[in-house]
Parts: sequence; structure tokens; C-alpha cells
Amino acid sequence: MLRSHYNENYTEAGLDEVGRGCLAGPVVAAAVILPKNYTHPILTDSKQLSRSQREQLRDELQRDALAWAVAEVSNEEIDRINILKASFLAMHQALDVVMNRADGVKPDHLLIDGNRFINYPMIPHTCIVKGDTKFLSIAAASVLAKTYRDELMEKLAIDFPHYGWERNVGYPTPFHRRAIQEFGPCRWHRMSFRLV
Repeated sequence: MLRSHYNENYTEAGLDEVGRGCLAGPVVAAAVILPKNYTHPILTDSKQLSRSQREQLRDELQRDALAWAVAEVSNEEIDRINILKASFLAMHQALDVVMNRADGVKPDHLLIDGNRFINYPMIPHTCIVKGDTKFLSIAAASVLAKTYRDELMEKLAIDFPHYGWERNVGYPTPFHRRAIQEFGPCRWHRMSFRLV
């Protein structure tokens, strides 16, 4: 069972990103504040869930969360600043949305999936390796980020059908790499990455 909070004295936001290892498309991050003592029977790391489970959870989390936001950083920006900095930027942008909400629900502590983070002004953070398998708020962020990004890549696949993004969502599968070799990269590819 995933834990609801790292410290019960804090209002915590969980943060996670999706798409760091992809060859195409943006990196997407989400920030989620769940109610105190929130529980859910199936919520865990989005990679361990089926698509139908993720979609069910997305609707429930968007309804039940005290605050949430999703942000993306483009492939062009990834090429300009590198994928690690772009991942942190996406997290900061998601937090910016949460912090600017009119209802005043704001975190006073951040739970970050992973082992590194760039400080967000005035809010302490804790990095947790495999945090999306340990804390519900991080798992919730992973679900919201993944469902958002998967849908985006499926839409892009309509105009760029050669690469199989409706199946691989931009990850470096053998099919995707062969398609880049045959058709060349498109404007959604990360040109700073090894594409083939």
C-alpha cells in the first residue's frame, strides 16, 4: 500500500515527469495535491497500470485532488537546454499553475520522483527514488502526466503516421528507429538525441 503522506504536518504536492527517454515529443510533468489521508485501491506508478486503469484514475484524480496541473516542455526546448533541465522546467511550470490557483490551495512541501531536483522558490522538497511506487501523490502525478502525454502523441500520430506513435508514444522502439531511418526525423523529434 502506498503512503498518503511523507509528513502529516505538511500540505504536500507530488511531482513526476513522463517522456524523458523518448525520441520525439515533449516531456510532460504533473503536480498533484491530494486530500489528507487519501486512499485508492489501485493507484500506483502509471507504468504498472493498464490504459483503462490510467484513464479511470485520471478522471477520479482530477475530481478528487485538492489541486493539480500538467505542463509540457517542447522538443525544441529539450534540444536547447537538455532533457534533465527540461524535466525540471516542466515540473516548475506545473507548480507555477498550482501556486497561482485562486482557491489558495498551495503546497508547503514537495515530493519529487527521482534523485535530483532544482529548488523551487520558498518550498522545501524531498527527492524519492521510485517515489511513484511509494507515495500516492507522486503516483497521481505520474498518472496525470502519462495520460496527458499519451493522448498528445496519439494525436500527433495522425499527421505523422510513419513512426507508430499511437503505439510507442515516441519511445525508441525498433519500429520507431527503423521509421526514422526510412523517412527521416520530423519536426517533433529531439535532434539532440541519438535517433537511429
